[in-house]
Amino acid sequence: MRINPRRIEDLSVAELQSILERSAVDISAVYEHVRKIVQDVKVRGDQSLLDAAQELKSGVSASDLQVTPEEVEAAYRQVDSAVVEALRAASRNILRFHEAQVENERWVIEVAPGITAGRIRRPMDRVGCYVPGGRAAYPSTVLMTVLPAKAAGVGEVVATTPPGKDMVVNPVTLVAADIAGCHRVFKVGGPWGIAGLAFGTQTLPRVDKIVGPGNKYVTAAKMIVFGQVDIDSPAGPSEALIIADEMADPSLIAIDFLSQIEHDPDSAAVLVATSQPLAELVCAAIDLEFETLARKEIFESSLKRHSHVLVAEDLDQAIDFANQYAPEHLQIMTGNPYAVLDKIKHAGSIFLGPYAPVPVGDYASGTNHVLPTGRCARMFSGLSVDDFIKKPTFQHLTLEGLASLKDVVVTLAEAEGLSNHARAVNARFKDKP
Repeated sequence: MRINPRRIEDLSVAELQSILERSAVDISAVYEHVRKIVQDVKVRGDQSLLDAAQELKSGVSASDLQVTPEEVEAAYRQVDSAVVEALRAASRNILRFHEAQVENERWVIEVAPGITAGRIRRPMDRVGCYVPGGRAAYPSTVLMTVLPAKAAGVGEVVATTPPGKDMVVNPVTLVAADIAGCHRVFKVGGPWGIAGLAFGTQTLPRVDKIVGPGNKYVTAAKMIVFGQVDIDSPAGPSEALIIADEMADPSLIAIDFLSQIEHDPDSAAVLVATSQPLAELVCAAIDLEFETLARKEIFESSLKRHSHVLVAEDLDQAIDFANQYAPEHLQIMTGNPYAVLDKIKHAGSIFLGPYAPVPVGDYASGTNHVLPTGRCARMFSGLSVDDFIKKPTFQHLTLEGLASLKDVVVTLAEAEGLSNHARAVNARFKDKP
């Protein structure tokens, strides 16, 4: 399937806007349906979850909602030992990277004489990780959500995932959860799983935060329960943008381009090349690779609707476009990728040079693959230890320190009509010389 390169400067305003918007998730069509599910779980608890699970197993009971130790043991017997070892190797890198993110437990400064202020770090008590499942297994998502929470020191980390027929969870998912140190795994998917963790049921515990990707129903549920619990950034279809100059290998670019659109028909891939000849070579390579692909319908949908090969006047224009696009994944395949990195403002995760394809971050380099999509990298970061930590501030004042602020605080409190705020300060100087 042939893609034709376009020069950025030749794009109309509407065309540019369409490329930038790509396949952002629109939950409006499912919002009301999901809201009713969430409310039903809030009111009826386990019974709502059991009713939803009837199509998977007749006579399902509350005891079927939680994975048992016996199921975990059985999962290890079913999973190839090479997969188990790969999960362990990936988990070591992911844990090491995220442990390095942990900040000092406390810092303090003297703001002014007699005024000491600082901040402490406290992990959340309990968090929930949503792991997509059902027809497919995503053990990497288990590692990417559970391990940062463990590195942060969260007291209890639980996961929920859609089960398959007869309420059976994919064994690879269970092995990954065990390796990551997940405390409990529940067999509840979709909005039911999100609502169950947000409000708690007779079986599912109430959590402080829910993280992890999902479809538009899961995203809608997370948006609905936000405020009841915290959530990570809204997730949409996978996307990647590649900046490349004449130093890059066109065949590798083509393979990387296609690798990011095999997830979903709504996935997006964009190449911004700094020369027309490079763009033409990549388009030819994509066309050649396309003929060898399985599941062509998925690739064809993405290539037609959300994927583009663009030509920039120079590297600065390519970087400017990347910052407008704010991609989930950004590959920099240039002669000096670190020089480009210094100019990038918005991206979920950045891959430098010819030997850092996006899949290494998806699985095992240590960085997180739960990332903001749909231009949300302008204001969100990828999942990290910080997502599971609260940072209360504190202050300690001597009498002299308070005296130095007395007039400022009293003046501002009275200006806002809060006389008792002013009184709280003045009272400490009663009978003081």
